Amino acid sequence: MTNFIPIFPLGVVVYPGESLNLHIFEPRYKQLISECYADAKPFGIPPVIDGKVNEMGTLVKITAIVNKTDNGEMDIKTQGISIFRILEVIKKVPDKLYSGAIVNYPENNTDLQTSQAISKVLNALRQLHKLLKIEKDFKKPDEEITSYDIAHHSGLSLQEEYELLGLLREDQRQEYLKRHLSKVLPVIAEMETLKKRVKLNGHFKNLSSFDFEQ
Repeated sequence: MTNFIPIFPLGVVVYPGESLNLHIFEPRYKQLISECYADAKPFGIPPVIDGKVNEMGTLVKITAIVNKTDNGEMDIKTQGISIFRILEVIKKVPDKLYSGAIVNYPENNTDLQTSQAISKVLNALRQLHKLLKIEKDFKKPDEEITSYDIAHHSGLSLQEEYELLGLLREDQRQEYLKRHLSKVLPVIAEMETLKKRVKLNGHFKNLSSFDFEQ
């Protein structure tokens, strides 16, 4: 399916199912949100990376406007629906302040993989969080957790989050996260060791000397 959607380019990656809170203050986006909310229509968030609007993005729906000021600024709640690919950007939409795009919706496999596959990713993620002294509750049984649930909690850069968005199979996304965590964990572990060494400086050390007679 191909259709036109209003777009709200932002320096974030949004995943299907993800909740995102936004503060709306620019006139063009106040118009976009007001119209989409009134008509119960979604809009697209394509990620902006290094000053460039990328072709893959996420269609989101407005779930609530929680605050609106006298000058039209809004705090809104949104939720990701599906992934789209931009075919053409429409910079000037007739009678609108905002831009839009002609998009299609590539098939996206979100089927859960085996519990063994996700458990490996989760084990590595929990090791990372333990090293960083972070606590995360995903509020789901492990077997129901998907790559989209944990991607933002895995230490990915914005570019890496976008690369994950472009993977259209759950097993590919899990493999991407597994490889990322396998690279990051040793680095973080070494940093923790380094921090311990630095903290020991200036303390009395109880060390065994080298015995030349051995």
